[in-house]
Amino acid sequence: MSEVKKDIRRCSKEELCSFFVTHHAAAFHGNQVYEWLWQKAVVDFDQMTNLSKAHRALLGQHFTINHTDIADVQHSDDGTIKNAVRLFDGKIVESVLIPTKSRTTACVSSQVGCSLDCNFCATAQLKRMRNLNPDEIFDQVATINKQSVEHFQRPLSNIVFMGMGEPMMNYANVMKAIAKITSPEGMGMSPRRITVSTSGIPKMIIKMADEHPRFKLAVSLHSAVEETRNKIMPFSETFPLTALRDAIQYWYSKTKERVTYEYVVWKDINDNAAEVKALVAFCKHTPSKVNLIEYNPVGNDAFAQADETAIDQYVAALSKHQIPVTIRRSRGKDIDAACGQLANKTKL
Repeated sequence: MSEVKKDIRRCSKEELCSFFVTHHAAAFHGNQVYEWLWQKAVVDFDQMTNLSKAHRALLGQHFTINHTDIADVQHSDDGTIKNAVRLFDGKIVESVLIPTKSRTTACVSSQVGCSLDCNFCATAQLKRMRNLNPDEIFDQVATINKQSVEHFQRPLSNIVFMGMGEPMMNYANVMKAIAKITSPEGMGMSPRRITVSTSGIPKMIIKMADEHPRFKLAVSLHSAVEETRNKIMPFSETFPLTALRDAIQYWYSKTKERVTYEYVVWKDINDNAAEVKALVAFCKHTPSKVNLIEYNPVGNDAFAQADETAIDQYVAALSKHQIPVTIRRSRGKDIDAACGQLANKTKL
């Protein structure tokens, strides 16, 4: 019976150095391998050209690289690129490259499917199959960085954890991936250019704050009225708004970073004066800003984009109280790559 090879990206640098010493080779080869894996993002031992053929063969005898592959790529008329990412076990997630004139943003997934049940989100209609490993998250970013250079002649500038899945329900692996992405021994990207978005798991926001992260936090709020939020995001019955408010206040006390509230306004759901008033009051508890997001249909007739007058009502009220607000127009809608639309519809 053949031995199952270990995924080499589960090894620390020290373990790689020890491996070479054990096999009567110089320890520094472990440093070389680590650099190939995390700085240069190679997925084939034969690409590690500063190692001898014998050492590459040795690695191949003992290890594998469970890397991702791009199963399909779709290009939007607005320049957005959506990747169907095949994982080593054949499962598929989606990631998105979002270009503007000044930046390129990677929207990456953290789970196959999703742990939560938000009624307006296509991903939530999928069964959660498993969490992504840190290297699978890293691969999405590395791939989009290459695509950004190829298609837009500039490296990736920002990362948002707003793809498939709830990052706080895969907390350890998301944090490990961010560590690799931001490390000088990895991609060397500034954590200031990373935003982790959560639907609002209070205890995990507190845990994250205690680790003094330097990245940014976004919360998918969508209503500051308990009854409304529980209807559109049923999981939130377990996490009342008071607990979420307290967790965000704790986040700010630890990080001094204001939170961004992601907020979709739907017709006949949260497009009334009471909802506007509640949002303003919620925002006042902690320094924050609001992104009003265009709704992207996912096949649920209960949700429809609110009229512009309702959007204007939110903007006017937030601005009156000096709460920064931005209207976010969706990108990639023609290829189901916009916010809330990732659902593995790609035909493979």
